[in-house]
Amino acid sequence: MLTMEQQKYIKKCCINKGESINSVAKKTGHHWSTIKKYVEKEDFNQPIKIRQKRTTKLDKVKPIIDQWLLEDKKAKPKQRHTAKRIYDRLCEEYADIFSASDRTVREYVSKRKKELYDDTEGYVPLNHPGGEAQVDFGEVEFFEKGTKISGFHLNISFPNSNAGYVQLFKGQNLECLLTGLQSIFKHMGKVPNKIWFDNLSPVVSKIEKQGKRKLTEGFERFALHYGFEHNFCNPNSGHEKGSVESKVGYYRRNFLVPIPRFDSIDEFNKKLFVKADEDMKRAHYKKDAYISKLFELERIMMRDLPKKDYEVYRLEKAKADAYGKVKLDKDYSYSISPAFSGKEVWLKITHSKVHILNEDYKTILSHNRLNGKNYESMDWVPYLVLMQKRPTALKYTSFYDDMPLDLKSYFEKCDREEKKVGLKVLSKLLLEMDLEKASEVFKLAEEKNLRDEDSLTAAYHRLTRGVLEIKDIKLSMNVPNLDPYITNNSEYDIFLKGGVQ
Repeated sequence: MLTMEQQKYIKKCCINKGESINSVAKKTGHHWSTIKKYVEKEDFNQPIKIRQKRTTKLDKVKPIIDQWLLEDKKAKPKQRHTAKRIYDRLCEEYADIFSASDRTVREYVSKRKKELYDDTEGYVPLNHPGGEAQVDFGEVEFFEKGTKISGFHLNISFPNSNAGYVQLFKGQNLECLLTGLQSIFKHMGKVPNKIWFDNLSPVVSKIEKQGKRKLTEGFERFALHYGFEHNFCNPNSGHEKGSVESKVGYYRRNFLVPIPRFDSIDEFNKKLFVKADEDMKRAHYKKDAYISKLFELERIMMRDLPKKDYEVYRLEKAKADAYGKVKLDKDYSYSISPAFSGKEVWLKITHSKVHILNEDYKTILSHNRLNGKNYESMDWVPYLVLMQKRPTALKYTSFYDDMPLDLKSYFEKCDREEKKVGLKVLSKLLLEMDLEKASEVFKLAEEKNLRDEDSLTAAYHRLTRGVLEIKDIKLSMNVPNLDPYITNNSEYDIFLKGGVQ
């Protein structure tokens, strides 16, 4: 299989430059059938199995080196770190995690200093033909279901027409970026020919010599699938994409003030598309035409959407800890089950969900993806099964601390066996309702002093379905009145030869 760079080169030669398959085969040294395969390839979805990235001995201390170099910018030149001083400090202060050579440190420090102290003396006006776009994130706050979130808005601008769109996200990771771009492409029904980006870490994994970028595989795959070219600004050169820089502020002031409040971020993003389309019905600041008309002309120049859809996700392997939890992005923890303690699982990560899969890629559990300061997502149902065996442990869990007062009151009055029964019923209820609703069942049970499983289940049905009302049967006037029948048990005694006592 050819690398992404080779695939991109083949497509560029055959599609963009119009070269024949045979000529590209001779140029690259690949068989003509291989060239034909990649020219006709339309689906660049990520395969299930991905190769793990190789690490270097310097990876663990790169953030430390970067921090020292950033602090040096505030110091006088003669009091800044040399590569040798950095190497010596790492040996002295971080011997437990550092084992790289002096030469490796020198090469990394040299590269980072060039990036940090590279000054630009002036700006050159850039020309942006129709069909090109610029993309950037901006920070924004919003409320979803009453919870305040410090999130981001993804902005795309078309400098030629001054059109653009904006979408809200809770993070600015690769999945959010690609999902936002995909939504915008689908809304437009077109794909820009070229897109300018900042050096976002989810996209650019490394800036090499002469400004060449090493891109993440997920981004490369997405770009190949949709067929757009990508350009990147120089570090600290926001002026190179000034159109979208202006749009970031414009959309924040005009679309996101006052602070947005909504129940569903997906529904709000649909409204932002409508608002952006309406906003284009105004005159261009320089050209004698409406933005909407100019944008229609731009759309004609753009690429068509690919026939096959693209599923935006990242696949990672993780190992559950002793508590049956897995870590994602170092800071965030997601529960699975105590049964998965020490086992390996797959994480299928989208912009809003983390799906935990077994070795056969079947879904075990799904969580909302964490962002900001939410560091743990717990689904307690699998753990309640374990707690049925050790009911006394309930009181010492964070689940118990978060219980509604009515539910906590019920369990405080239970003995060991009653707690087992209560936990068993609670684990079933949580599959159908949230904790607050389940608490109402146990409140009713406490009022009626119910402790066995059947009575708790009946209380659940009574609360959710109501009490069945049995109405009196009204008889017709034609039905005669009958004398009441009284049973004489002595007749049965005679029949059984018992006689009457």
